[in-house]
Amino acid sequence: MRNTAKITTAVLAAGALTLGLTACGSEKGSAGDKDGPLIVAATPTPQGAILDYVQKNLAKKAGLDLEIREFTDYVTPNTAVQQGEVFANYFQHKPYLDDFNKKNGTDIAPVPNGTVHLEPLGVYSKGVKKLGDLKDGATVAVPNDTTNEARALKLLADNGVIELKKGVGYDATPKDVAKNPKNLKFKELEAAQLPRSLSDVDAAVINGNYALEAKLSPAKHALVAEKAKGNPYGNFLAVKKGDENDPRVKKLAKLLTSPEVKKFIDDKYDGAVVAAF
Repeated sequence: MRNTAKITTAVLAAGALTLGLTACGSEKGSAGDKDGPLIVAATPTPQGAILDYVQKNLAKKAGLDLEIREFTDYVTPNTAVQQGEVFANYFQHKPYLDDFNKKNGTDIAPVPNGTVHLEPLGVYSKGVKKLGDLKDGATVAVPNDTTNEARALKLLADNGVIELKKGVGYDATPKDVAKNPKNLKFKELEAAQLPRSLSDVDAAVINGNYALEAKLSPAKHALVAEKAKGNPYGNFLAVKKGDENDPRVKKLAKLLTSPEVKKFIDDKYDGAVVAAF
């Protein structure tokens, strides 16, 4: 049986992180018990599903006791690691983690050889079938966290819709748009809200995991989507700095980058999620 706890943004926003974790049957601080299960925080899709596959099919044979806790936002998986509520997380890419550590004074680090997959960012619309068909003054929703907003703008720029100022990096905002021939308006929303915004905007740039949860496939439904080659946004296993060599973590990293997991990703997601190893 899957040992997974789902913790919603609403519960966490109410300041009930500790209560939510305790209600799952584990005592606070148990994540730090190196003789206990490896407790990993993840967003449900695809990270939670990939971990579930490992838990059900690979972990026992490898001697790994794995516990999965699912979160529905991009903040609490990191704060939970920093606070010791979980030992590791699997939900983010390096530009996002670097920005998070800088802004929050945290010291979370990628696990060596722990990059698992890429979720291609895509542009979706209910009103147009081609990106070039967006009308003058159209509204495009983008993620409001720093790195994913920059990533969204870069995707639009790479496809000729806008042009960004030269030298803009992973922290670009709409203020860094140098040319905007269609006079697009940008609506900044929390990433999880983007699929629900499609009826209210002309297009939305949606993160892969939230697109999948909304039954949207980057490979089938996106007007344009990111390419995997040379992409810095692969998702990886992360821990508090200093815990990278924990035997359980190294064991999980090896399982997550195994041929079995690659086949699972290829078969289940059909290009909507791409193995990055």
